[in-house]
Amino acid sequence: MKLLFTALAITSTILLTQGCASVVQSTDNSKSDHHNHSDGSNNHDHHGGHSELESASTIAKLTLSGKIAANTPVPLVIDVKDKNGQAIAYFDKFQEQLMHLIIVGDNLDTFNHIHPTYKGNGRFEVQTSFPHPGNYTLFSDYKPAGKAEEVSLLKAQVPGEAPNTPKIDFSSTNTFGNTLANLKFSQPTLKAGQEVNVIFNLQDAATKQPIKDLQPYLGERGHLVIIKRTKSLTRADYIHAHALKDTPDGEVNFITNFPQRGDYKLWGQFNRNGKIITAEFWVTVQ
Repeated sequence: MKLLFTALAITSTILLTQGCASVVQSTDNSKSDHHNHSDGSNNHDHHGGHSELESASTIAKLTLSGKIAANTPVPLVIDVKDKNGQAIAYFDKFQEQLMHLIIVGDNLDTFNHIHPTYKGNGRFEVQTSFPHPGNYTLFSDYKPAGKAEEVSLLKAQVPGEAPNTPKIDFSSTNTFGNTLANLKFSQPTLKAGQEVNVIFNLQDAATKQPIKDLQPYLGERGHLVIIKRTKSLTRADYIHAHALKDTPDGEVNFITNFPQRGDYKLWGQFNRNGKIITAEFWVTVQ
């Protein structure tokens, strides 16, 4: 059986044989035009302009070894090099990590946020699994030392029959474990290109009272990933936002803007007394 992995940044495909090491390379990993970064204060930056630092123009290579199958742990190796092919040795931490790896199913039904371990000489390693057959997109978010934050994107296909695309639920209130989450915005209608305050109200599911045991997650009150629903995900569909400081108990705020019209999925992550809660919602942007 064969696997197909695609590095969108160079629009190349490599046909791979299952059971052997597979390698994918991306050669243009400059910041996405729609990669949003808020620094956790009331001062924030906008898409494509969140840093005045120079881009490192990195090349990221992803290697997966062993049998690739649903629900089977597989080692992932990510090697980061500069445009001359030399390994980048030093990275700056952001949100307490050297690399954030976001893995989603292409229909946005699955989400995984993990942190590969840096092994030196530009190499990061982590073990993970893909929950079901189908196509996956990996957003590798990192910051070469003294340079701008970079996002590398790779795609993976896990063999087998993919599940049917689930129906989209646009409800603004849902329960996640012992936490009741309500999503609202600073304006009644979301419009492309307009700045908006994204507000998560978090209550105890049993008492309906604002939770008071919220602890920092990755050094902040929360973490937010937003991805636009498209037929084939690109870096431009990825938004990474940071929580604002000094908000009331049970409330976490983010500032961002949605670059295009369409449907987006939001994953807000929060640390409730040592347990990470992931609250996911769909929204439509006009």
